Amino acid sequence: MRNYLSDLKSDLPASIFVFLVALPLCLGIALGSDAPLFSGLIAGIVGGIVVGILSKSSLSVSGPAAGLTTIVAAAIADLPAYEAFLMAVVLAGAFQIIFGQLKAGLLGDFVPVSVIKGMLAAIGLTLILKQIPHLVGHDADFEGDENFIQPDGNNTFTELLESINHMTPGAMIIGAFSLMLMLIWETKRMKRMTWTRWLPAPLFAVIGGIGFNELFRITGSRLFLEPSHLVAIPQAHSPQEFLSFFSVPDFTFLANTKVWMVGITLALVASLESLLGIEAVDKLDPRKRTTPPNRELFAQGAGNIVSGLIGGLPITSVVVRSSANVTAGGETKTSTILHGILLLISVAFIAGVLNLIPLAALAGVLIFVGYKLAKPSIAIELYGRGSSQILPFSVTVIAILLTDLLIGIGIGILVGLYFVLRSNFKSAVILVVDGNKYLIKFRPEVSFFNKALLKQKLLQIPNGSSVLIDSSRCKFIDHDIQDLIDDFVVSAEAREMRVELIESNFKNNR
Repeated sequence: MRNYLSDLKSDLPASIFVFLVALPLCLGIALGSDAPLFSGLIAGIVGGIVVGILSKSSLSVSGPAAGLTTIVAAAIADLPAYEAFLMAVVLAGAFQIIFGQLKAGLLGDFVPVSVIKGMLAAIGLTLILKQIPHLVGHDADFEGDENFIQPDGNNTFTELLESINHMTPGAMIIGAFSLMLMLIWETKRMKRMTWTRWLPAPLFAVIGGIGFNELFRITGSRLFLEPSHLVAIPQAHSPQEFLSFFSVPDFTFLANTKVWMVGITLALVASLESLLGIEAVDKLDPRKRTTPPNRELFAQGAGNIVSGLIGGLPITSVVVRSSANVTAGGETKTSTILHGILLLISVAFIAGVLNLIPLAALAGVLIFVGYKLAKPSIAIELYGRGSSQILPFSVTVIAILLTDLLIGIGIGILVGLYFVLRSNFKSAVILVVDGNKYLIKFRPEVSFFNKALLKQKLLQIPNGSSVLIDSSRCKFIDHDIQDLIDDFVVSAEAREMRVELIESNFKNNR
């Protein structure tokens, strides 16, 4: 009980922080997906409560993902009805559970750490760049957009220039107040105060933003922000109206092949994003806990089934929400579950109050989260480790900024894979020289890719030398490599060489 109360002291404020971050993103992603606004909130609620309960991750937070907006928007437009799309979401969840049973979660282990860190930094930079227009009152792009090319025709950088012509003084005041408050809360003096652990800075930023705008309204100031600059949650005036926001899939669309294609596409992309998401949050976790990936696929699949059955968007583990959880000091998955409960209570009972929140206040909070993800110290640390670390990191950051999350990570993985292969290629065959004596030593596995390297090493050995070829550590030698060694031994007599072989005891290496 004592441990629970101790964790709750951290998890409750963290849940409020994550709730305030998740709220605009749920709405924005639904808007960007051309889906009903409430569908994004449903996905956020299910991601918090259902996935939170079933997942073994301590800090990962799930919800609607920006990386799926293009797929979702295209699917909704292509399928006969929204109920058909919901059926595809349910199927996606079922496929994910199957993936978990097939142990497909190991795919996340093949992503290099430098690429994961590049993904985190890129998401942080994207968050900062995308939120600056909202901070100054230019709300043309939807909250949560991560793509370089935006629906309004601008890209991430031209939107910054466009926002200069659409600055809103009231939003700038509220945004500056919010961002300054977040930074002040991070000072050592504020952290020493016990009450700040229970009352997170985003809560004060939101309350302050509402207060400023209400003051502008009461005084008749032209700084007053219109509803287009505020949160916009569908508001129900009765329990019946609230229930009408939910919808169910039409199972007759199971006969539609397009529904199955959308389902498998969503399952593949959502699974990949979730596996990358838990890899990323495990790296951020101060306790360095590890999330079982196959269990995560099961949890995500169950979440998508529930979300699809009640009218929600597809769900993944989301780095922005998860990093906000870490930043706020969350300790266990209680913070994730509580944030889902807060979303449910707020949209059911206080939607009118939430609709008073200025987007500029939330932009200040999100920019702070972005800064935490994209600290320069990360790049400096990787630079010190050499090109094999800093280049995949940098390429991943640039690629994500100029495309989108999945394409950028794919490019980063290819660059990271190049360095892995190069490292293995160079170290697979070692040549040691001592006067006229030559030692060729192999790593445990020598493949066809090392043939050119071995040939190069053998050509460096002059006639009349004494050569020892040591493959005793090998568990596998490719047949092409073995043929090259055999040919060298045959030619040794003509070259007046003395060749000695130390072979492996493994019988399956030839």
